[in-house]
Amino acid sequence: MSQGLIPATILTGFLGSGKTTLLKRILSEAHGQKIAVIENEFGEENIDTDILVAETTEQIIQMSNGCVCCTIREDLRTTLSDLAEKRRKGELDFERVVIETTGLADPGPVAQTFFMDDEIAESYLLDSILTLVDAKHAEEQLNSRQEARRQIGFADQIFISKSDLVEPAAVEALTHRIKHMNPRAPVQTAHFGEVALAQVFDLRGFNLNAKLEIDPGFLTVDEHDHDHHHHDHEHDEHCDHPHHHAHDDDVKSFVFRSDKPFNPAKLEDFLGAIVQVYGPKMLRYKGVLNMKGTDKKVIFQGVHQLMGSDLGPKWLPGEKKTSKMVFIGIDLPKDILMQGLEGCLA
Repeated sequence: MSQGLIPATILTGFLGSGKTTLLKRILSEAHGQKIAVIENEFGEENIDTDILVAETTEQIIQMSNGCVCCTIREDLRTTLSDLAEKRRKGELDFERVVIETTGLADPGPVAQTFFMDDEIAESYLLDSILTLVDAKHAEEQLNSRQEARRQIGFADQIFISKSDLVEPAAVEALTHRIKHMNPRAPVQTAHFGEVALAQVFDLRGFNLNAKLEIDPGFLTVDEHDHDHHHHDHEHDEHCDHPHHHAHDDDVKSFVFRSDKPFNPAKLEDFLGAIVQVYGPKMLRYKGVLNMKGTDKKVIFQGVHQLMGSDLGPKWLPGEKKTSKMVFIGIDLPKDILMQGLEGCLA
């Protein structure tokens, strides 16, 4: 059995958004993958016991199709290291891990576990955060619960469930709203958990790779909204997009682009300072940068205060050396960030 890193997926979303349905489908589908599921749930509905062996005192249950399930009664770190150890000893056989968080959880600390803890980082590779959104209740949840908005900000892939229960226009408005919070994550509808595994696993959302996918529609909206979209949302009523003047969500995203190269020392100082001050409010940020002094792309990304960067591939001959960064966070001061980044250009 290969002892490479075990990919981990974090599944989040409000109660009733269909996480359990999606999990059940993933677990019962005959895809030949052996998956360990960690349910980080407290008294919420568990995966139905009909796929599980009857409740036992044993924390880890091996399922008939080879999947492994366990409910966390201690902290996530302990559970992850136990699983990895059992796998090394050959007591358990699984290829990947899915962590289902409680509906109210903030995925940030869960994600940070994979980067901050050396032991965990030696066994696991965080692949992506998936967020499920219930089309019927999303409006009310996003308006009233910051946790729901944070879950969207953190996501690498977003699935809208129960879209058959609402009008298509409502799904479109919801999608539009989600894009403003997180233009990085593809959004798609999922009926009863029926989504292709290719959209669930190996998304490499945390890989430092040279791609920075930002929804192109978001960029065009952003361009012409620019003048009045800055800080005066109260004048947004006469905005020509009727669908988003209603919400000024605290989770927002913005994109910085420049064709000028960055001065590496200045940028490092500035980002370091920003992360010190705003880290708790910075959900996800990522960039592909043109740095003075190297012919390679510099790729950086972060979650809260944790930031990492890496040299990527060379810029291709004739490729336009454009730096692109996306920041997703809670009430981040767009003007300060944009001006600061502008000031770090060589």
